[in-house]
Amino acid sequence: MVNASWFHVNERGVFGGIFGILISLGVYFAFDWGRLIVDNAPTAWVFFVPACILCVFWVIDFFVVKDSPGEAGLEDFDTADASSGDDGPRLPVLDVVKRMLSNPVIVTIGLIEFCSGFLRNAIMHWYIIFAKQTGIMGTFVPQNWGLLLCCAGIMGGMLAGQISDRVFQSRRGPVAAVLYAGMLLGAIGLAFILGTPLVGWMVVFMSLCVIGVHGMLSGTASMDFGGKKNVGVVVGMIDGLVYLGTAVQAIMLGNILPTGELAKVAANWSNWPYAMIPFSLIGLVLAARVWNAKPKPKAAAAG
Repeated sequence: MVNASWFHVNERGVFGGIFGILISLGVYFAFDWGRLIVDNAPTAWVFFVPACILCVFWVIDFFVVKDSPGEAGLEDFDTADASSGDDGPRLPVLDVVKRMLSNPVIVTIGLIEFCSGFLRNAIMHWYIIFAKQTGIMGTFVPQNWGLLLCCAGIMGGMLAGQISDRVFQSRRGPVAAVLYAGMLLGAIGLAFILGTPLVGWMVVFMSLCVIGVHGMLSGTASMDFGGKKNVGVVVGMIDGLVYLGTAVQAIMLGNILPTGELAKVAANWSNWPYAMIPFSLIGLVLAARVWNAKPKPKAAAAG
């Protein structure tokens, strides 16, 4: 949200990818370092260590991070997003929510991110369970799951940001559509390779795609179409739909995936990719609908 005042629309894709590196490192720490802590210290420390790190960064942020260039002693500039040219007072939250819900682009982005929330945890959470249940936990991909997710997140975010800004003139829809096409192909392919060593690498590729989409839409498009004035509300709405998708995924997959002795046979996990295929297809169709969408500054709209 703070980034909205610091970066122009034409450079947000690239910088979104750069900041996404830090988020991907967090995924690495959560999976691999978290497991290391659990294996070598009391389980409670897997909660205490991140909490201590958060406290340190809260102090750093309080003194260092500023909401805008002007607050940091620099010159503010026109970011050319949806708030550009809007010099009026900040609207109440409910008015902003009504305005955002009446914007078909933001609503579509929210629905796409609902699918992203479903797919992201369908991969990140359930692959490790699949690996444990089918007896492949000691192989390379499960053993290095956090590191590989980190690499996939960095590559997906940077690739999506570069393509968005350099190829598609800072439009986020085309990149989301391309990555969702990758997700769809990956989910279909996964259905045919269950029980082979290729499963791990396929889900790493799918993670690259879904993390790239999430960075482009929740992290970047929300700034573009919400504008620096309303980005907080828009990010909250879109991320809320991401976690709603995560909840639907947990309930659905928790009820249709095998348990007990059945879970030990990889072929019995066919419902896993089958459940991801329709959400990948829906996300692809919705992303194609916002292919040409770009924010309209207030000044341009008035002109």
